Amino acid sequence: MEDSAMMLDTLAVHAGREDLNALGVHALPIDLSTTNPLADVLSGGDSYEALASGGTVPAGGSAVYARLWNPTVARFESGLAQLEHAQAAVAFASGMAALSAALLAFAGADGKRHVVAVRPLYGGTDHLLATGLLGTEVTFCSPDEVSGAIRGDTGLVLLETPANPTLELVSIAAVVEQAGAVPVLVDNTFATPVLQNPLDHGAAMSMHSATKYLGGHGDVIGGVIACSEEHASRLRPIRAITGAVLHPLAAYLLHRGLATLPLRVRAQQATAGRIAEWLATQPGVAEVYYPGLGGDPSGVLGSQLAGPGAMIAVRLHGGAAAAERLTSAVRVFTHAVSLGGVDSLIESPSALTHRPVAADAKPDAGIVRMSIGLEHPHDLIADLARGLA
Repeated sequence: MEDSAMMLDTLAVHAGREDLNALGVHALPIDLSTTNPLADVLSGGDSYEALASGGTVPAGGSAVYARLWNPTVARFESGLAQLEHAQAAVAFASGMAALSAALLAFAGADGKRHVVAVRPLYGGTDHLLATGLLGTEVTFCSPDEVSGAIRGDTGLVLLETPANPTLELVSIAAVVEQAGAVPVLVDNTFATPVLQNPLDHGAAMSMHSATKYLGGHGDVIGGVIACSEEHASRLRPIRAITGAVLHPLAAYLLHRGLATLPLRVRAQQATAGRIAEWLATQPGVAEVYYPGLGGDPSGVLGSQLAGPGAMIAVRLHGGAAAAERLTSAVRVFTHAVSLGGVDSLIESPSALTHRPVAADAKPDAGIVRMSIGLEHPHDLIADLARGLA
């Protein structure tokens, strides 16, 4: 069976493992070499030039140096690319390193310095753009304002859907149409390739904080961008020059996480749906933000997005004080930042992940964000009930 014909669950288990039989191994191998032997000066130099300029290891060549290329990282990249229906993927030491590389590659050269960013976004992303630390200038806008925000020096359009922290849904195709020739990068962290494939809707790049659902166990940090080989060739040199390479052990853990990704996401999503419905009945909850509740006038859910996912946010009647009480009172949920792991997490975005965001774009202080894990829904609901009480 061709890989393209495989069902997602099968592909998640086998993608990126195509060379294991030839190697005579069953489990994913980890190559921790920092440097690699060179056959001779000429082939070594050719290999170095190919890798440093954005290519891959040439036939009969050497991997040269782990900052340029590593087989364990490459297997993870291949697996993720296949799940995202992409030609290639480039993995980084963190999600923010991946974003930084994209900004430098597409809004940091050739006279391009401007970024159009659709809010809301992850707080770290918003903060990096607002500071202009990498020499970029940003225009923040809503999804229907993208075309008016495009300038002659716009090099990248950035959006996140479902958006962090309040799960707004954005039509990728509509934004792509407005962006015209400007490449669109979609942060696909919340949805994962299980629920959404941005490239299928015209996006140029699909970015993940791989730390979250892809790893899935809260024990590895990484980032990855799935894209065309052309775009990958622009990202790889920046990764090499800036040293933002993903460590092979991290790549191993992330690749291992892909095998169970569909099962985890679906199970977490099922539990999140039950919890969201329960939260909507609680007197202390002013509003529940969950794509599976109350319909979707945008039409994104069910067409672009295969399911509502496993992230929930609520706005509490008591504001910041109520958020503080709830996050401090829970015992099954862990009060912590991050998301997408097997255990459930809870946090106040305005005080933590979105603390650096400008006041006019910062989430309401009464909003609490939850990442639903694999615990039994009965125990999670009981924990929230105790916290709300």
